[in-house]
Amino acid sequence: MGALRALHRRSLIDHDRYAPHQAARVHQLIQRATRDTLTFEQHTQYARTAADALMDAWPEIERDTALAQALRANTTALTTHAEDALYRPAAHKALQRTGASLGECGQVTAAINHCQYLATTARRRLGPDHPDTLAARHSFAHWRGKAGDPAGAADALAELLDDTLRVLGPDHPDTLITRHRLAGWRGEAGDATGAAAAFAELLAARLRLLGPDHPDTLAARHSFAHWQGHKGDAAGAVVGFRELLADRVRVLGPEHPDALSTRQLLAYWLGEVEDVAEAAAITSELLAFRLRVLGPDHPHTLATRHNFVHWRGQSGDAAGAITGYEDLLADRIRLLGSDHPHTLATRHNLAWWQGKAGDAAKAVATYAELLEDRQRVLGPDHLDTLTTQRNLVHWQREAERTARPSTAVERQKP
Repeated sequence: MGALRALHRRSLIDHDRYAPHQAARVHQLIQRATRDTLTFEQHTQYARTAADALMDAWPEIERDTALAQALRANTTALTTHAEDALYRPAAHKALQRTGASLGECGQVTAAINHCQYLATTARRRLGPDHPDTLAARHSFAHWRGKAGDPAGAADALAELLDDTLRVLGPDHPDTLITRHRLAGWRGEAGDATGAAAAFAELLAARLRLLGPDHPDTLAARHSFAHWQGHKGDAAGAVVGFRELLADRVRVLGPEHPDALSTRQLLAYWLGEVEDVAEAAAITSELLAFRLRVLGPDHPHTLATRHNFVHWRGQSGDAAGAITGYEDLLADRIRLLGSDHPHTLATRHNLAWWQGKAGDAAKAVATYAELLEDRQRVLGPDHLDTLTTQRNLVHWQREAERTARPSTAVERQKP
């Protein structure tokens, strides 16, 4: 702190000790003058040291959205002035972390663009078979799937798996991770049976290589149970997630993100077997964990709120579901913007519960507005767009049906 204040007094930096996450600013002319005095070796060393400092400051769980934004901005600035250095001798972890941070905070399109650029640059600078190039391709496929293109993600991962097998071999951890992601996105693209079979094979490989308590083995069990449910065995999924939750709590602790994820899917599958009360209770506990561990504005916390409101409605409180989705919608617009897929999903569920509460006309109006926005943002053939279209038709029919008795009574009046 004393060094920063000394530089501030000499007008070399602008230091505000009370400003969160923006403690020091340096005028562009001073930046340029400083860089111009560096030798090639110094420039490389200082750039990577700055990137190391960013990674040291980067929390594993981004509770503070302003801090995460500042870290991404600083990484972008560093890349602008010292991109060459960040690829010598390999791609610095800060480059990959920026893409993950963008995606985790809901900026999925920005994450895709970043990872695509990272993959292209790594291929050019490091070669097509370098582990960092393969990792960047993996991330690009992942966020492509998260943006609503599971088939495209699966295709990209299938190509990546061929290269990973050739370069790293079948038992390398990165190869197993690629198999894991590929199976998941194939399931999301509609092949639940194939996904369950692929995860069963992957689970056997991870048990052989890693043992039963390794986090990656537990992750394979998680995904197998999930796709077991989606291929038609919801009761089996409940059993699988109950057993997995006990093991993840024992191995990782009750507040580990993986344990929280298992709680969330256990609640989902309990709902599928019509145990709504337990699903709501588990989601309520999970929300308390999320708020404490991640904070109120984290995407995972918002997702858990979304699920909690859903179970509130399923428990018979349609009016409470409407209020909950209206509050969540305001927060998602504030944090993610009006066109983010999660914001659109909240509007979708709000419309459904408006109809379930007896206001079919309101549901029709909300779905009609949402359909226009989903067609604009996602395209007319996106699965979410088609689902909105079907629900709009459903509530239009309900509105017409509920209007008919009233019309009949009017005609009977003298």
